Amino acid sequence: MEFLPYILIGLVVVIGFWIMSAYNSLVSLRNRVDEAFSTMDVYMVKRYDLIPNLVETVKGYARHESETLEKVIAARNAAQGSRTLEEKATNEASFQGALGRLFAIAEAYPDLKANVNFLELQGQLKVVEEDIAQSRKYYNGSTREYNTTTERFPNNFVANMFGFKRRPLFEVTDEAQRQNVKVQF
Repeated sequence: MEFLPYILIGLVVVIGFWIMSAYNSLVSLRNRVDEAFSTMDVYMVKRYDLIPNLVETVKGYARHESETLEKVIAARNAAQGSRTLEEKATNEASFQGALGRLFAIAEAYPDLKANVNFLELQGQLKVVEEDIAQSRKYYNGSTREYNTTTERFPNNFVANMFGFKRRPLFEVTDEAQRQNVKVQF
């Protein structure tokens, strides 16, 4: 009986250290998710900056395609102006579709496909798209680790206590983007 207060104090100290450790782990993971999203966002901004140059180059060759070009710019502006991750994911899907239509236009103009500026912009865009794909993988991996930690017992008690919420993955939501590309010769 005389050791009971010491046992209780020891138990409180152990639980306190565990809560502190779990909290610090969750903060680190949350910050990694934020950093991963920021990295992806930087690459997306870089891509958004390339698009007006690409559109201007295409405009010179495809004057009657102005509606498609305007849709590309509108989709770019919507994606760039997204405030939440959910908005960004949705607007990115629309932007990807509009960008695909832009390159379809380019296919119809052999002179455009041979234009040095267009080829250079297309090459830069390809590199940026690869960087975006890699940063999405990093973001989704970081998010998966964070979500798993916040939902795993007993960390879920600490996560709920301090308001750590599940973060969404950056996924393709447009079913058209999930379809196989048909190549015909």
